[in-house]
Amino acid sequence: MENPSFVLRAVKDVVIEDRPKPVLKDPYDVIVHVAQTGICGSDVHYWQRGRIGDFVVTGPMVLGHESSGVVVETGDKVTNLKPGDRVAMEPGVPCRRCDYCRGGSYHLCGDMIFAATPPWDGTLAKYYVNAADFCYKVPDSMTLEEAAMVEPVSVACAIVKTADLRAHQTVLVLGCGPIGVLCQAVAKAAGAKTVIGVDVVQSRLDVAKSYGTDHVFTPPRTEPGADPMEHAEKVATMMKEQLGLGEGADVVLECSGAEPCVQLGIFAARRGATFVQAGMGKENITFPITAVCTRGLIIKGSIRYLTGCYPAAIDLISKGLIDVKRLITNRYKFEQSEEAFELVKAGRHDVFKVMISGVDY
Repeated sequence: MENPSFVLRAVKDVVIEDRPKPVLKDPYDVIVHVAQTGICGSDVHYWQRGRIGDFVVTGPMVLGHESSGVVVETGDKVTNLKPGDRVAMEPGVPCRRCDYCRGGSYHLCGDMIFAATPPWDGTLAKYYVNAADFCYKVPDSMTLEEAAMVEPVSVACAIVKTADLRAHQTVLVLGCGPIGVLCQAVAKAAGAKTVIGVDVVQSRLDVAKSYGTDHVFTPPRTEPGADPMEHAEKVATMMKEQLGLGEGADVVLECSGAEPCVQLGIFAARRGATFVQAGMGKENITFPITAVCTRGLIIKGSIRYLTGCYPAAIDLISKGLIDVKRLITNRYKFEQSEEAFELVKAGRHDVFKVMISGVDY
């Protein structure tokens, strides 16, 4: 087989098919032999539902975007990489010419080519072509599994950077999945005074605690018939008292996408705090907008990565400041890709990060 690829043919229909080995068309591109790929919730979402917001799957698409690999071929203008280099791949290449790109906000580029976002193919194949400047060499001490984990750590770096986090702040993180836990770890590395992780699943709170989170909190469920806003406000008050947060958190990072967590986060924020929405759940929710005004909150959305997040993530992992290996709970061979996706879809509490190894023949 030339280039085995894990292809989403239609909603809930995936297959491994052989595709031609890619050819370099741009002198600044490289071909990477993919070594490891982590599964992200967005991949599963496209497989199960065929869309995320405005991005709709209209034809066959290779899945995967959290990948590392080894460079096998370089375009003739590439100077920063050579065959044999081990790299973490940033999977979104912007146009570099629009006002957003030129203003330094390339993550907002309207012509972004992003792996496994319709109509672009992803990285779950033997070979993947990426722009050379969006492939980052990793140190020899870093495994290619760790290099694939650079992607979620970069997401966490972007969320923390979006929050404009300063040393000695109190940070509340809602959701203790992989991104939530990594946000807690990045916040600690950035000098946060107190980091609090919130989740309803005890095993996830245990993982958060193992990453140096100062406090964990399980919010009580809403009573049947209770007003969700009153409940959120009551729980926020309870949490502030129990954890000695005084007026509330300086920074709230919402990484769950769950409606009750969004509501809780607004009420748990102190006046003037920054609230960053990173989790994606229901598209429309009931939101306490008046509280945002009366508390003078700064609300921001975070998507993917900002400038400098990939190098920062590589640095944090390679210096041992964030141990990503412990987040990998399950490993699969490339031929077992569908099984790996089924496992993530099942949403088991003991499954954190699932890795698929590359095609090694």
